[in-house]
Amino acid sequence: MIGASVSFFLLLSVVPRYATASGAGLATGALMLSTVLGELAAPRFVARYGYRVALIAGLALLGAPALVLTASHDIAWIVAVCLARGLGFALTLVAGGALTASLIPPERRGEGLAMVGIVSGVPSLIALPLGVWLAAHVGCTPVALTAGAAALAAIASVPGLPDRESTAEKPVGMVAGLRTAALTRPAVVFATTALATGIIVTFLPLAVPASYTGVVAVALFLQPAASTAARWLAGRYADRHDPARLVLPSLVLSSSGMLITALTGSPVAVLAGVAVFGIGFGIAQNATLTLMYARVQASGYGTVSALWNLAYDGGMGVGAVGFGALAGRTGYASAFAVTAALMLVAVIPAIRDRRTTSTTEDH
Repeated sequence: MIGASVSFFLLLSVVPRYATASGAGLATGALMLSTVLGELAAPRFVARYGYRVALIAGLALLGAPALVLTASHDIAWIVAVCLARGLGFALTLVAGGALTASLIPPERRGEGLAMVGIVSGVPSLIALPLGVWLAAHVGCTPVALTAGAAALAAIASVPGLPDRESTAEKPVGMVAGLRTAALTRPAVVFATTALATGIIVTFLPLAVPASYTGVVAVALFLQPAASTAARWLAGRYADRHDPARLVLPSLVLSSSGMLITALTGSPVAVLAGVAVFGIGFGIAQNATLTLMYARVQASGYGTVSALWNLAYDGGMGVGAVGFGALAGRTGYASAFAVTAALMLVAVIPAIRDRRTTSTTEDH
């Protein structure tokens, strides 16, 4: 996980810079598109070939293309590298998520998944700004080589991992997963909170007055820090109580944080808003994933991992694109407020899911 996270996030902001302004959007778009498509296909691949083959293939696709990224400045070459790396990242996400779910005892799943979030989240928190800093001081080639080496070196750990669950159950495919309301309802709620994450990361530096650049830096660190802490606490709660109880509060907190952040002219409001949002997002991360894993057998872990990561990546992408169009008409402050209100639409599947769960428990 550390190898994959370091490799992916070291280059996440460096590749658009290397592609220059004319190709930056195309490079990032290719990366995210192939990641989403890879997440749709990965459960079948994992079910057929097992965790080890999927992880080796994913890490190789993530690492090897990075080694040759700077061989050419041609945008077609850069896009090809991004497409391969996106597929590799998708395989590591889905296979890694399913594998870790199978290793964690069910009664400790909430806290175990919180630990997984820390293991993957902290390296990304460090690697993202580090990649930009290194590219500015030593150039893109050393960063690309480091990112490639990080993923390829992680392959050495794969032979020591279990290969696949020994089960006679038929694997749950993505189509079946998308048709299962018990899985899609938590995924929709999580996608709604992820939507706001994409907005904050992309547009907060533009929405806050230029004189508050220090506030933006603190806010962009505070949000993931608050999410990590909340994810851990939510995991401990979920192991002792019903994680379904946390889904609706996480959505309300996330929406409230976005509404507070709409006061972009106030540094205090911005910091308070991203902190509240971060807490809600961290709770949503753990509660929805724990809930989804609890609703399938081991044969469905790959599909749950793919659905959840699809909600994450898709939500972030839709949020960034939609907010950009909205802010162009209303301005940033109003767009934050409108987004906060729109997020509450996900209250409907959250309440319906809670009622369904309560009815099932009663029976």
